[in-house]
Amino acid sequence: MTTSTPKTIYLADYTPPAFLIDTVDVDINFQPDYAEVTAHLAVRRNPAVAAASLVLDGEELELLSVSIDGVVTDRYTLGENTLVLSHVPDVFRLSTVVRIRPDLNTRLSGLYRSANGYFTQCEAEGFRRISWFTDRPDVMSRYSVTLHADQALLPCLLSNGNPVASGVEAAGRHWASWQDPHPKPCYLFAVVAAKLDVLRDSYRTTSGREVQLGIYVEPGRLDQCDHAMAALKKSMHWDEQTYGLECDLDHYMIVAVGDFNMGAMENKGLNIFNTKYVLARADIATDLDFENIDRVVAHEYFHNWTGNRVTCRDWFQLSLKEGLTVFRDQEFGADVHNRQVARIHEVRGLRAGQFPEDAGPMAHPVRPASYIEINNFYTATIYNKGAEVVRMIQTLIGRAAFRRGMDLYFERHDGQAVTCDEFVAAMADASGHDLTQFMRWYQQSGTPHVKASGVYDPAAQRYVLTLAQSAGVCGNLLIPVTVALIGPDGLPLPFEGSIDSQCVLSLSESSQQFTFENIAVPPIPSLLRDFSAPVVLEFDYSDEALAHLLAHDTDPFNRWEAGQRLAGRLILQATEAISAGLEPVWPERLVAIVSGMLACSDETAAFAAEILSLPGEATLAEQLEVVDPDALHAARNSLRRYLACQLEAEFRACYERLAPLGAYAPDSTSAGRRALRTVCLGYLCEIDTVSYRAAALQQFEHADNMTDQFAALAVLAQGSSDESRLALAEFYRRWHDEPLVVDKWLQVQAASRCAETLARVEALTRHPAFELRNPNKVYALLRAFGGNHVRFHAADGSGYRFLAAQICALDAINPQVASRLARCFDRWRKFDAARQAHARAALNMIHDHAGLSRDVLEIVARALG
Repeated sequence: MTTSTPKTIYLADYTPPAFLIDTVDVDINFQPDYAEVTAHLAVRRNPAVAAASLVLDGEELELLSVSIDGVVTDRYTLGENTLVLSHVPDVFRLSTVVRIRPDLNTRLSGLYRSANGYFTQCEAEGFRRISWFTDRPDVMSRYSVTLHADQALLPCLLSNGNPVASGVEAAGRHWASWQDPHPKPCYLFAVVAAKLDVLRDSYRTTSGREVQLGIYVEPGRLDQCDHAMAALKKSMHWDEQTYGLECDLDHYMIVAVGDFNMGAMENKGLNIFNTKYVLARADIATDLDFENIDRVVAHEYFHNWTGNRVTCRDWFQLSLKEGLTVFRDQEFGADVHNRQVARIHEVRGLRAGQFPEDAGPMAHPVRPASYIEINNFYTATIYNKGAEVVRMIQTLIGRAAFRRGMDLYFERHDGQAVTCDEFVAAMADASGHDLTQFMRWYQQSGTPHVKASGVYDPAAQRYVLTLAQSAGVCGNLLIPVTVALIGPDGLPLPFEGSIDSQCVLSLSESSQQFTFENIAVPPIPSLLRDFSAPVVLEFDYSDEALAHLLAHDTDPFNRWEAGQRLAGRLILQATEAISAGLEPVWPERLVAIVSGMLACSDETAAFAAEILSLPGEATLAEQLEVVDPDALHAARNSLRRYLACQLEAEFRACYERLAPLGAYAPDSTSAGRRALRTVCLGYLCEIDTVSYRAAALQQFEHADNMTDQFAALAVLAQGSSDESRLALAEFYRRWHDEPLVVDKWLQVQAASRCAETLARVEALTRHPAFELRNPNKVYALLRAFGGNHVRFHAADGSGYRFLAAQICALDAINPQVASRLARCFDRWRKFDAARQAHARAALNMIHDHAGLSRDVLEIVARALG
């Protein structure tokens, strides 16, 4: 904790490390209330840097001894978080011995205790909490690790790489040694010493190597690991087939832990996962859980090359590994699930999270220029916008050239710590495209706007499309805009230069005109197909044009986008009416559109479910100058009720038609049927009759899978009926021994639109099911409430005061999680003056809290401006 002004780190100040560390030998001896860590470092001076002193990083380390070449020395300077050795040889062996207290480590960074043993999390700067080291990603070393522990209490001793040897010691203790043959930065260091069950399997690579696989979980959970193991093997096969990348170790392990700040961590050969992304069984996991496990397992496996074999030079290059790997797991997810809706999910998430971030106090480029606390920059911009930047490169140069660029990137940089520039250079050199201007995407924050207009000349049969971009501080961007022209009959019109009736336009100037010849009829432009760039598109579509695109566009994303635009426009108009004390009026043509969606086939049910899901309140709020969350909430719900009443028979028929046909299966078609059935139930319960609440309760009681059961619970939890109370009580009674299912129970109450939601959430903070020290519980209850647009932004400021108090309490336990919770305040300036005053008071309360961490201080200071 700190009360002093935190130091800002700047990309411009980067210098290479003064010393390199070729090998690291770590010995960790676990004792009942501490661990003793001995580290032997093979150090040599970096000839490219003139520096006399070796400066090592450390936090909360009790230093026991320092030796140089086997001789104990006291010729060092010990600071609060540094160990400085001056006048050292050019090449030497440094040994340090420290004592750490993992049982007291509530920050879950470094080495810490969880229920079944000890685990590590070293990204971004956790290794310094284990041993003195040059804790930066461009110091890459080969690691050997030996662990000692009580054999009965901690039978599993794991580390990176491959097992070397093991044995028993006196007094019921044992030891195990591991060696990683590949150089890596210390943020990829990992150890586990715990009592765990293991599911074993193997995978034969394309070249014929046999890789031993293991998924380690708390005792009694092996029946929940099969899906994660299948996901790992699918990921390995996909990476071989798509990018020619094989697993480079003889052993690959995943360990699931219930206390974890992040989703998962790609430590070389020893991935450590939040249990949320490993454990699954049909009765306790939803379709979304199964898909997320596929994606997260793939993401961490793909990091083995994009992040581990080639890592980032410094933390400013974080998107080099995260944005690229998110793009890879998105493509994997689209291939193994439903490509038709995968892109919709990605963009929905981008608009709900990253677009507001780009417009708020934490706005930063994909490659930030500065930071105070690097943990605050594991953001939607780094991950999701970073993935969009990679996707734009593929769109501009084509898939074949992108694959050549990936091959060249690994050929040039395997085993190195590099920058975003070097990745883009490989793409440019492999494709022959000049991507100099494109690099501005890495340097500029904010979401660009592209304004489009079109003019059709019937005499010349010519359509002229004008695109203009909002130039940022770095100048004009290179923006790929994928375009098709849709005719009155709903078919795409052919034009010169098109491939599959579409083309990619490169917008590189402030304004450009693009001419399409031999266009026989007036077209409706389908712009930014497949969301070809992360921009806000402005085009004056009429309601009729949007309805035409929704019905006929051959691009699934743009069909969905047309529906979102149409619904969003109507909701915002209704919001204005409600704010003025008027009743909203809904157009009848919308009823026919929705009715048509309900007549879909099983194969298109997932897509229909997306079409029928209205834009979220937080996403719509970004389109308003001043947000009235009550009016916006009322408008959106009014549209849902209108559609439900007008199409009650159709929603009921579709709901009944999609009843389960047999045993649960997580395939995409079955998941699509369940998704649309859930949407229908949600609409029907807007009518709020006893019969529909009873139907929801019946589904809840008789469902044979968590997807259907939780869907019914989520619908009922939006109200305060007897059925709602009964379902919530029964859900907890049935699942109180399953922590991940209890998280769903917490989340569904925190996200409820009920007027008494805050009172419920306050009460739940005192419930045995909630634990402030556990990140999953905090995210499920407190962050879910912070995302409850209408209840968190209550007019009396009660939501702000409640969350501010929770952030202050949490900051003393886990600053990383507290800072993520503080991000709920990012958009407080979007609201009316009274709400702003309440939010400012809450932020000032956090800012003035004694001993505030730099993690939370940076977030709050930027929010306050």
